[in-house]
Parts: sequence; structure tokens; C-alpha cells
Amino acid sequence: MNFLKANVATILISISVIITGYILGNSYLSKGKADPVISVTGLGETSFDSDLIVWRANFSKKNFDLKQAYSELNADVRKVKSYLKSKGIPESDIVFEAADIQKEFSYEYDDNGSVRTSYFTGYNLTQGVKVRSKNVELVEKTSREVSQLIDAGIELNSFAPEYYYTKLAELKLKMIEQATKDAFNRAEKIAENAGGSLGKLKTAEMGVFQITAENSADEYEWGGSFNTTSRRKTANITMRLKYEID
Repeated sequence: MNFLKANVATILISISVIITGYILGNSYLSKGKADPVISVTGLGETSFDSDLIVWRANFSKKNFDLKQAYSELNADVRKVKSYLKSKGIPESDIVFEAADIQKEFSYEYDDNGSVRTSYFTGYNLTQGVKVRSKNVELVEKTSREVSQLIDAGIELNSFAPEYYYTKLAELKLKMIEQATKDAFNRAEKIAENAGGSLGKLKTAEMGVFQITAENSADEYEWGGSFNTTSRRKTANITMRLKYEID
């Protein structure tokens, strides 16, 4: 007993050294080992109808006399505008772009394929028209009935309508929320199945926003795809979350 009393300080120091060595040894052995984490990807996806349509077309007139060509082109502009308005499209949705003027020539070539003579064949004026409307159904229907203008003597080149959605920002926020919730539920289930519990969120990364035609084989693009050819679309986004495991 006297020995213990006399050497209690030495004994306590020795015990402290042993405990400290044990702790440092465990720290060294675990050094470089990553904390247990789980990484999951959640998906947010929804389909929707476009609420904005843009339809483009153009027509042209050709004449040796530039002034006459303009006069004939302007007559066609009035016919096209009248036709569109008769279909119920308001004038505010119709935009006529500046006319494009091209001098056209016919060429004669020699036996070596070089131009020998050129002949001026007239001025070709091309007029573009664009309809931008939220009445998707009406403009879509009108774009399919433009043969009536062709019958009226107007050589109209009609392009396929383009479809857009004006509430993408709001839609994107909802999809991010959906994708985040989906990723959390996946992570929670995996942690439970492994006998642990979900800890703190370490990182969150958002994937690329993709818009494709619904039920299509459109390929995703690295910077994000944006389909404009289909009225009915599907949008999706992914969220990659990394959690600690307790």
C-alpha cells in the first residue's frame, strides 16, 4: 500500500501514456480511410404540352424591274396578312421581316468549264413571315392549310412549326424538388437495408436539364437538349446527393 501511495503519480503517468498510445495508434491505422458515405442519383421527370408556337414561311417574286418586283411582293404581303387574319390570327401575332433582294444571273460556260458569258435574269425578292402565338391549336391548323395561298398564286414555302414552353423556370424548380426527394428516399432505403442510418448531406450536384419529345428516342446532349419540333414534350433532370452514414 505504501508502495502505491509513493508511486501513484508514476503509475497514473504510465497509464496515461498507454491510453494515449492506444488512441494515437488507432488514429494512425484509420488515417486515409474515407468516412462511410453513400452516393445516390434521383430523377425528376414530367411531360407537358407546349404553350407557344412559332411558325415561319416565306414567298418570293421575280422581275427584271426592281420596283415592279416590290409592287408584286407587297401585293402578296397583303394577301398573306388577310388570309392569316381570316383564320383568326390577330395582326399582333404576325411579323413580316425585311425582304431579301438577290440579283440572279444565267451563265454560259466554255469547253473548259469556265464562265464565258453571264446574263442578268432579274431581281428575286424573298419575303419572310413569322407567326408567334399562344394559340397553338389555331396556328398549327393554319400551317397545314396554306395550300389555299398556293392556289391563290402565292408560292409559299411553309416550315414546320416550332413549339416552346414559357414556364420553364417554374417547371425546373419543381423537377429539382422531385429529383432531390427521389434521391433522398433512395439513400434512406439503402442505408436502412445496410443496417445503418442516413447522416448529414455532404454534397449535392444538379445534372443537365433535358427536354425531348414525349415517348421518343431523342438522345440526350452533353450541354442539355431542347426539343422544339414536338408539341408534347418530356423534361427531366437529375440530382446527385452524397450522405454520411451513421
